[in-house]
Amino acid sequence: MIDLLANAQKQFINFLRIAIFIVMAWIGGLKAYQYEAEGIIPFVANSPFMSFFLNVKASDSDNYKLHKNKEGEIVKQNIQWHHANGTYMFSYGLGMVIVSIGISVLLGIFYPKIGLVGGILTAGMSLVTLSFLITTPETWVPDLGGPVHGFPALSAAGRLVIKDVIMMGAGLVIASDSAQSIKSKLSAPKNLVTLQ
Repeated sequence: MIDLLANAQKQFINFLRIAIFIVMAWIGGLKAYQYEAEGIIPFVANSPFMSFFLNVKASDSDNYKLHKNKEGEIVKQNIQWHHANGTYMFSYGLGMVIVSIGISVLLGIFYPKIGLVGGILTAGMSLVTLSFLITTPETWVPDLGGPVHGFPALSAAGRLVIKDVIMMGAGLVIASDSAQSIKSKLSAPKNLVTLQ
């Protein structure tokens, strides 16, 4: 069993690439849906890395908290606000970026240079996502009178974000594997053709 697992490392790393692609393609694809686009606004509006993409900032009096729809809910006034805010256009663009990163990770199975870029971008994207733990109040259980709130009590949003530590690690593993493949190809002896 030990030998089997040890000898299957390359296959497991390729499986990791496929797994990242599935997550990125699925989550990135969902960014085209209204409910998903609206759901990311608390993260984006509070992020110093992303809030400039929106027309309405978190600090504005008429902010995103007044225009939340439950998943699957259709409130026309809220949808109009999100259109004016640039929510949907931002989400479409973000979705395309996420899907593109996923494709580059998958292509790393065959093209290590593309895989290296995909792995680095995966780790970088995860770092930005993890920054939401600092910038987004909704990632912590609020103080509503109960005994448990604030750090370390992660809300549902916080539990979603913290899992990106795993995605960051996976991105670094595949980046390292891609770099090793590139290095091996560069150091391989050239085939010399000798005349006989």
